[in-house]
Amino acid sequence: MTELDDIDRQLIAALQLNGRKSFKEIAEETGIPASSVRYRVQRLEESGTLQIVGIANPLSIGFDRLALIGVRCLPGKARQVCQELAGLTESSYVVLTTGTYDVMVEVVCRDLEHYTELLYDRLQLIDGVSATETFFVLEAHKLAYGWGVGTPPGTRPPHVGMAAE
Repeated sequence: MTELDDIDRQLIAALQLNGRKSFKEIAEETGIPASSVRYRVQRLEESGTLQIVGIANPLSIGFDRLALIGVRCLPGKARQVCQELAGLTESSYVVLTTGTYDVMVEVVCRDLEHYTELLYDRLQLIDGVSATETFFVLEAHKLAYGWGVGTPPGTRPPHVGMAAE
């Protein structure tokens, strides 16, 4: 995991608010030179800490089936199942969890036929999967990815628009 400093946190926070903002604009807002902004953003992307993408509501662009699937796994197989699920093109979110399900996966499918093929012909055949339960999304009321960057214990939160001290 990449160690984040206050400047990295400022850059991430700025890009979470507007991923299309130019390095020059971020530099002007934060007081950090544009070349440093460019270098740091590139480093954060290369480390896998930051990903800048366009997010669309799948239900608004022709995908009829958005579902959350709870997956129960055989003992010792949950991480392997996560790896396999992450490799499916239909999966958009895969997490190891506690509780009733060992894994939760969000999938986006064109229609019910596509979903049925995914579930019965691929997902349930993954080694280590013992049971699944599907929760179809009827309406999406919030799709947000700007939850902030947090601050390490004992530090002040960074303020977007202010240079790090």
